[in-house]
Parts: sequence; C-alpha cells; structure tokens
Amino acid sequence: MKTLKVFISGIVQGVLLRAFVKEQADNLGIYGYVKNLDDGRVEAVFEGYENDVNRMIEACKKGPPGSKVKEIEIEKLNPQGFDSFKIIRF
Repeated sequence: MKTLKVFISGIVQGVLLRAFVKEQADNLGIYGYVKNLDDGRVEAVFEGYENDVNRMIEACKKGPPGSKVKEIEIEKLNPQGFDSFKIIRF
C-alpha cells in the first residue's frame, strides 16, 4: 500500500475539484479524503495500491474542466487505514 498527502494549488476551489477527485478515487479504489484549505489550496490523502495512487496523482494534475492546477506538493505518509474516500466539508 502507498499513502500520499497532496496539496493542489492553482484554480482549484469552486471548480468541482473535490467532486472530481472523489469520483476518480472511487473508480480507482483509493481511500482517504479531500478538502479545501483556507489558503485556496486543496488537500487530499490517497491510500491504495501504488499504481492506482500514481494514476490518482496524474488525474489531479489535469483536474476537471474549469480548474487550472499549477502545482502539486506530495508528502509520503505511513498507511492510515482508511476504509472509504470522503469529501470533508467545513
């Protein structure tokens, strides 16, 4: 299993990025979460098989129509034991 925390910056809020990420995660069998941050970025944690997590990162680089991803920062984490993928809303 591979677990990554990612910070996505650019035009990423108000463009359905969280819904896009959830749909991609569900399709790939990825667990974790996605949420907006106060600084305009989106934070997500992806946990799953290495190939699927890598595909998830590639999908995030493209994003949904209307988004413009400028940068993705990636941190490796120890497995967290998620059992689903959630959108965290404030």
